[in-house]
Amino acid sequence: MSRDIQDYPVQYVKGIGPKRAKLLARLGINTLSDAIFYLPFRYEDRRITQKIADIRYNTFQAVTGRVIASELKETPKGKMKIYELVITDGSAVLTGKWFNQPYMKKVFKVGDRVVLSGTVKRNSYWGVGYEMHSPEYEIIEDNDTENIHSSRIVPIYRCTSGLSTRTLRSIMYNLVNFASQQLQEYMPEDILRRYNLPDIREAVQNVHFPNGGVEVELLNRGDSPYHHRLAFDELFFLQAGLAALKKKMAREKGISFDAEGDLIRELLQEIPFTLTDAQKRVIEEILSDMRRPYPMNRLLQGDVGSGKTIVAVVAMLQAVESGFQTAIMAPTEILAEQHYLNIRSFIESLGLRCELLTGSRKERPLDEIASGKVDIVIGTHALLQEGVEFKNLGLIIIDEQHRFGVLQRAALRKKGMNPDVLVMTATPIPRTLSLTLYGDLDYSVIDEMPPNRRPVVTKLFRHNQKELLYKIIRSELKKGRQVYIVYPTIEESEKLRLRSAVSEKEEIEKIFHEFRVGLIHGRMKPSERDDTMRAFKAKEIDILVCTTVIEVGVDVPNASVMVIEHAERFGLAQLHQLRGRVGRGPYQSYCFLVAYGRLTEEARKRLEVMVKYNDGFRIAEEDFRIRGPGELFGTRQSGMPDLKVADLLRHTKILSMARQEAFRIVNEDEQIKRWPVLKRMIERFWRGKIEIFRTS
Repeated sequence: MSRDIQDYPVQYVKGIGPKRAKLLARLGINTLSDAIFYLPFRYEDRRITQKIADIRYNTFQAVTGRVIASELKETPKGKMKIYELVITDGSAVLTGKWFNQPYMKKVFKVGDRVVLSGTVKRNSYWGVGYEMHSPEYEIIEDNDTENIHSSRIVPIYRCTSGLSTRTLRSIMYNLVNFASQQLQEYMPEDILRRYNLPDIREAVQNVHFPNGGVEVELLNRGDSPYHHRLAFDELFFLQAGLAALKKKMAREKGISFDAEGDLIRELLQEIPFTLTDAQKRVIEEILSDMRRPYPMNRLLQGDVGSGKTIVAVVAMLQAVESGFQTAIMAPTEILAEQHYLNIRSFIESLGLRCELLTGSRKERPLDEIASGKVDIVIGTHALLQEGVEFKNLGLIIIDEQHRFGVLQRAALRKKGMNPDVLVMTATPIPRTLSLTLYGDLDYSVIDEMPPNRRPVVTKLFRHNQKELLYKIIRSELKKGRQVYIVYPTIEESEKLRLRSAVSEKEEIEKIFHEFRVGLIHGRMKPSERDDTMRAFKAKEIDILVCTTVIEVGVDVPNASVMVIEHAERFGLAQLHQLRGRVGRGPYQSYCFLVAYGRLTEEARKRLEVMVKYNDGFRIAEEDFRIRGPGELFGTRQSGMPDLKVADLLRHTKILSMARQEAFRIVNEDEQIKRWPVLKRMIERFWRGKIEIFRTS
């Protein structure tokens, strides 16, 4: 399809016009491309109509019949109006009921031929007879010459007021027919043949108005060959863009960090633990990248407590010893502060200078950073601001990367001369998603926990089981262990939440009067928070009442209990992060989730996952399953194009195939000169996000 046709306004297609175009705009349908990707949310098989006499109770059915009676009834005392519609197909009768919708009596008249779709119920009064409550309905006109509303697999689209199901289907039929006539195949024939994918015209036509050669179940699951073709195209365009970015970066001249490694050796002699095999492997992958004269672009994944920080410090030391500065960007001030504390403790004895740069911090040593006196700068988005200049920025480390996208990475890289980039996350990402969001990066995983790490035992408590919970906590405290008690910080009610943390501290002091209780929250000065955390680490505090300030932070090996109040308000990634604060010593550790009130279905699933699994990658998969990729990783914020058909959970095989083919084509022909229409489609997919095929 040419670029002009892709963007062709639907208003100018025959039978649409400005009035209908306004209604379609409410559904996000402005161009032919929007129409192609506005897929039916369900399909009904109206080829072989189920006889009413053969339908089964408690199943979803679609039946066709003639209206033989209709009546608006009132319950005793007039509390509710019920509209009843009786239809028959000659084999039996079925009653459709709509509650408190009296206007329905104007919709139907006796003799109308209708389709009713819904769950079949028994008549609650007689115990026999078929009923549907608030079924979906459609009146079939006997002059349906196009035969798009009956006697076939019929697409059902989501509507808007002013557009009935039937009218929208007729409009979509016109749009799809018009688009199909203009479509030009852009995918190389050998790729279509290799994966047995249909031609684009056939795919578009049949994903909307199936020809009957495919099972309705496959269509309804989004797993028909036609859905697969459109999903393949989306994932191919996405991966081709990432492949072009990667190829472009590989061509750029970078820094070859050629230090002997004296600082690294000194650090490894000083630290009081031995690196795991996984840490050693990942360090070698990173150092190998850094020695090459091309910019490194690597994603480092590791579960909570797997030891990513020390790996990052090793990379920094290689950069500093080679004569370059390092910048670390974290998404929040709290995370930046915690990195600052941790990293400073590692490098202070090596005589290096480390500074913190955040929006609220008054000290801004910009001159020292610009002159090169500061070796390592740790900060938030503040690092991207004008006025923050580096003398020779060589290495960028980005933490919790799903909150920063391709565009922010590019902005920070401009502060140096093609610096190396290491992107870190403690939120394990399903491999599928990392290939999608970070397909332009190489991939390292710390898939081994430090030795003697026991899995944290996780239990769910209701708020009325506090006495039992306090008994277990007291038992751990008597063994000399320490305890975190965390309260949620929720933006809309942050003041209220902090007050409750303060008042809870008083309550905890009364209950555990023989133990020392500390308090830490985001409103305290950074120096006060540092002092409190140091006191907790030094065992001068037994119970730390806190907000999520401690989500990422200082290791306290002696802390063996994590209590999370209002656990139902936290996301899975955050719950897993908090749990990772304990279990860092040789003792058995516990995480107690305390839930309040009636739980939503999603909250219940999250808490079940936490109790069942300890592995962060498995938890990420489950979170992905519960919430979907857009929610989970903020793909809209990350600078990535939206996927309209492809489903990253269901289409993992298609993603793998699309990635392989896209990278092969871009590696063979970076500008995709051989396939001009395909190149245009890829550019259009990425339009407004990033320029893919820029040669400068």
